[in-house]
Amino acid sequence: MAGALAGIKVLDLTRVLAGPLCTMILGDLGAEVIKIEAPGGSDDTRDWGPPFQNGVSAYYLCANRNKKSLTVNLKTEKGLEMIKRLVLQSDVVIHNFKTGTMERLGLGYETLSQLNPKLVFCSITGFGETGPYKNLAGYDYIIQAMCGLMSITGSSDSGPQKVGIAITDILTGLYALSGIQAALLERQKSGSGQKLDISLFDSGISALVNIASNYLMTEKLPRLLGNLHANIVPYQTFDTKDGKMVIAVGNDRQFDKLCHILGLDHLCNDSKFMTNASRVENQEALIPILQNRLVEQPTDYWLQKCNENSIPCGPINNLKMVFQDPQAIARDMLIKLNHPTAGEVKLVGSPLKLSKTPVQVTGHPPLPGEHTREILLSLGYSEQEITHLIEDKIV
Repeated sequence: MAGALAGIKVLDLTRVLAGPLCTMILGDLGAEVIKIEAPGGSDDTRDWGPPFQNGVSAYYLCANRNKKSLTVNLKTEKGLEMIKRLVLQSDVVIHNFKTGTMERLGLGYETLSQLNPKLVFCSITGFGETGPYKNLAGYDYIIQAMCGLMSITGSSDSGPQKVGIAITDILTGLYALSGIQAALLERQKSGSGQKLDISLFDSGISALVNIASNYLMTEKLPRLLGNLHANIVPYQTFDTKDGKMVIAVGNDRQFDKLCHILGLDHLCNDSKFMTNASRVENQEALIPILQNRLVEQPTDYWLQKCNENSIPCGPINNLKMVFQDPQAIARDMLIKLNHPTAGEVKLVGSPLKLSKTPVQVTGHPPLPGEHTREILLSLGYSEQEITHLIEDKIV
């Protein structure tokens, strides 16, 4: 069955995470994605490890399935001509070079859109293509620090902390994905493409959501939140007799039920705790009362009690527990794929569940240049020309 984006051709000049994640999802949805690297492979994540499986990096595997690989030397005229031929056939070009690099190569939006007016051109950079920081390199860790995320992540004991994954890379990849699909829909009406300027910095600020809104309303700087919530109480981790768990009470009705299973019904009638607003104001008084009761029983006991009473809760799983979880298994969030070098590899499945055009994972994360000959033949290059291009290290 054809995917939802079948017939869409994507020219992917990205590396590391934000761009490759975006193009992988486009590929999962059925688009044809051609990954461009320098001869020999130039995506840094190919070398990021350990771990490696038969020389293949786990990091590279996480964001590059459902793609074909073409290696091109962009420092040569023949290499640039090759890209322009591909642009004529493409619906989307996406890159994450530093601001101005594509223009210096002669591959900027103004040039490529003249070749193909229907082209959707997506630029992913650290800080965007305008503003005083436009020429700065933008790595996820730096962006987490500068966009405000680290100022609320961590505790008073730990100090500012980054999120355990490259969260601004991931968010930027998803914003780029959304923008690209919106531009493709708009193209159906106007007949022409457009340029997208997506940055990690903007995406990180956007991710502040309610925390940013709180500040903009009050101009009061938020504290390090640790495992607490800025606007809801109780909504945090708690110690139990044998470990830890999360309880996330989202409304007053759920709080009343929590008090009941804890044998603390009197709290429901205490004016300091009757509403969420009052609980936020009196958090320091409330939490020790709840905590003292929760340590009396093990985690599984409280999970059962909370679930029986529709109180949102959950264990704190490690990754072994996650991938053995029957819900993760039922949702196909662990998949296996054969790779020509690594052998059978395990990958995270797609969270996109489409009833009519389900995601299909058919292509392994490609070796550098694995599809070079196939792609060049489709562009009209002869076998002899391809051999010469290989000998001259243009591909």
